[in-house]
Amino acid sequence: MQIDNPGHYRASTELDVMAELLPLEGARVLELGCGRAWMTRYLAENHAIAHIVATEVDRIQHQKNLAVSDLPNVSFVFGCAESIAQPDASIDIVLMLKSLHHVPVELMESAFVEISRVLKPGGVAYISEPVYGGEFNEILRLFNDEKIVREAAFEAIKDALESGMLESAAEYFFESPGHYADWKDFEQRMLNVTHTDHAIDADLYAKIKAAFMQHMEADGAHFMRPSRVNLLRKP
Repeated sequence: MQIDNPGHYRASTELDVMAELLPLEGARVLELGCGRAWMTRYLAENHAIAHIVATEVDRIQHQKNLAVSDLPNVSFVFGCAESIAQPDASIDIVLMLKSLHHVPVELMESAFVEISRVLKPGGVAYISEPVYGGEFNEILRLFNDEKIVREAAFEAIKDALESGMLESAAEYFFESPGHYADWKDFEQRMLNVTHTDHAIDADLYAKIKAAFMQHMEADGAHFMRPSRVNLLRKP
């Protein structure tokens, strides 16, 4: 396993990687940390998935998700990765899309115990994490430096493999395109979040905006964002 693998990235989207690596059709899926549920919606509408249980720990966002009424094969549940309200061996695929590093470091081991518990034998956990690098990360770390927690997430994956509760099925590095129409778009999506108080004062706000505006073009700001996927299988 490698936390980064320079020179071995493929240009791809998360959706393409998931379609390549995951047996989605007919699966019972658990998404841990669904956020605004845009991926939940895409999967529910574009794949013949039996059911998706989409969890979120941000109560404000979870309440918004509960208002979704047009996805009959999705259940929105308030809950966290370290305490999953699903029966043993009931899930085919667990998804953590940029959410493992948000689990408190001291609870990451418990999260993998829970993931292993709910997976059926042969079931897989798709763990996608942002790699600490690139121009977009240089902006993010001005107000939300995740170096330590991303490293902890990588170590937690290694520990889960070394324990034998899960085994490695694949490791995949890719760069995905990201686009923001303007500063207000970036501010709304990255700064004005309900799950974290970034405590941004006027000076820091100006610094973040200046760093972002360096990337603005006529059609917005474009970034390539590096990610690593670890596909883990329950023996």
